[in-house]
Amino acid sequence: MPVTAEGLFRTHFLPLYPPDAQGDLARARTVDANPGKNPAILAHLEDAARIFVARADTLLGREVHLDFTDASVHRLSAALTPERRDGWLGAGEAGTAENELFNVVVHGAAYVGACILHDPRRQARWAVRRPLWESVIELASPAGEAQLAIFQWWLKSLADDDAGTLADRYRTHVEVPTWPATSLPSLAPKDRRLPRIAKGVRYDVLYKHLKAHLPELRDLGKDFPSAERFAELGLRWLDFLLLGEGDEGRMLLMYGPGEGGLHLIWLDRGGFHKSSFIPAESFPDPVVKTEGDQLVIFVSWDKKPVVHRMLWWGP
Repeated sequence: MPVTAEGLFRTHFLPLYPPDAQGDLARARTVDANPGKNPAILAHLEDAARIFVARADTLLGREVHLDFTDASVHRLSAALTPERRDGWLGAGEAGTAENELFNVVVHGAAYVGACILHDPRRQARWAVRRPLWESVIELASPAGEAQLAIFQWWLKSLADDDAGTLADRYRTHVEVPTWPATSLPSLAPKDRRLPRIAKGVRYDVLYKHLKAHLPELRDLGKDFPSAERFAELGLRWLDFLLLGEGDEGRMLLMYGPGEGGLHLIWLDRGGFHKSSFIPAESFPDPVVKTEGDQLVIFVSWDKKPVVHRMLWWGP
């Protein structure tokens, strides 16, 4: 039988919840369990994170170097294999505090939360819940304010029926929203308009086009698609948008429809930064525009209009 997040929760965690929390999980996950801001309760979360670090290499069967950085969450995520999970499931009686999976998850959730708090540039804090492993991180960013349920991230990441990894969730909900985009050097005034390449979108055409209209961009970067890969995108046209805050254009977004959807490529002064693909039908043409700090993308899928929103520096 496939391992599901719901199955993991009900078998290995729910029996350890206080009776009132078992009867009303929604309340347990929303009510502040530390209204007096008792530092001793927060210290328990810190201790749990340190316990996880001390045991991690033994638990994971490899050296993962957990140093409370964002990069360490990605190393940790790569070590969370189904085989390792199954070993924890069988170590200790299910539904008790002696079960290894229970201990890995509750201490691991504290560790990931500590990694979020480790970066002093982030506006983040623990919001305590009961039981303690249900505590969430409250994070403020240009994307808005969010409550990050890290315990649930762990359960989903360990399930067979969920494609998202712990690193995927951390990148999407922590790293991207808090990425210091304003530290990028200026590329060009944001109001500069680069004309569309309406046809014959090729690597050599793009290179000459940028040289003529955006000479500040000296290089496409070593990670930009090769001429052959760029041709394989099959772009019908290619448009451009300078992105940033205020009057400063810090990134160039190149976008155009190809086979199966919309291709988006972000470049900064050093060249290629990231790319993304949004499935879309060939008609009508996609529309891309900015609204404040957000990039808003309109496409059609399954003959219905679809709107995608993201920060201007991409997903």
